Amino acid sequence: MSAAGGPTSKGRQRRTALLDAAERVLTGSGGSELTLRAVAEEAGVRLGHLQYYFPARSDLLSALLDRILASSLERVTALTALTDVHTHGTDREALLDAVLSDHDDPRLVMLFTEVWALAAHDEEAAAAVRAFYDQYVTHMAAFVREHAPGVSEAEAHHRAEVFVMLMEGSALFRSGITGRRTAGTDARLREAALTLLGGAVRP
Repeated sequence: MSAAGGPTSKGRQRRTALLDAAERVLTGSGGSELTLRAVAEEAGVRLGHLQYYFPARSDLLSALLDRILASSLERVTALTALTDVHTHGTDREALLDAVLSDHDDPRLVMLFTEVWALAAHDEEAAAAVRAFYDQYVTHMAAFVREHAPGVSEAEAHHRAEVFVMLMEGSALFRSGITGRRTAGTDARLREAALTLLGGAVRP
């Protein structure tokens, strides 16, 4: 512990390394294999060392979800703050390009696939995921209101919800998990997404 009573720098590094190992187990083997013993083996430490930081699986899972969702929310916050470019149309294109680019990261798509699976069977995980998407939608609704003047607050929220649904669902198809992308489907996806954001569609 530090003099202020918080974790030391070395303690934070060890905790981060353990969460890194837990993330590798989650993406490599799935949530059902995310046990303390499996994470300790992946991290190359004794089980007791892991339990010093995470006494129970629920503690590990909670910390892992917090890290995954907080990191994603930071990205959402940054993307929805894209206002320092020449035109609002460019803002919308930049945001959509960035969100769709996440589908090209197999690790990230697999990570969220496993998070959704955990949420389906664990109420604590489900609550954390719902809170994340509530904040995601709130950021997107603010973006829609800024880029679609005259849209009511309720309509902006509805558009934001559908945009998030569209992006998350399309991740499974565009990543190749449940389907494959084509130029035609990508064009229609972009059209639908930009319409929700209130912008013009690319020719």
